[in-house]
Amino acid sequence: MTNTIAIWLGLVIVAAILSDLALNGGMAFQFLARKFLNLIDWVAFWN
Repeated sequence: MTNTIAIWLGLVIVAAILSDLALNGGMAFQFLARKFLNLIDWVAFWN
């Protein structure tokens, strides 16, 4: 991955989080964060 692609990808992710905070009160980001933490716990169990 080149630096240009990494910067654009980071900007897109930040823009998506900011738009979620502005339009949805951050509920989608909170949902995804909780699901990600559940995934980490599940993977750690199988480790």
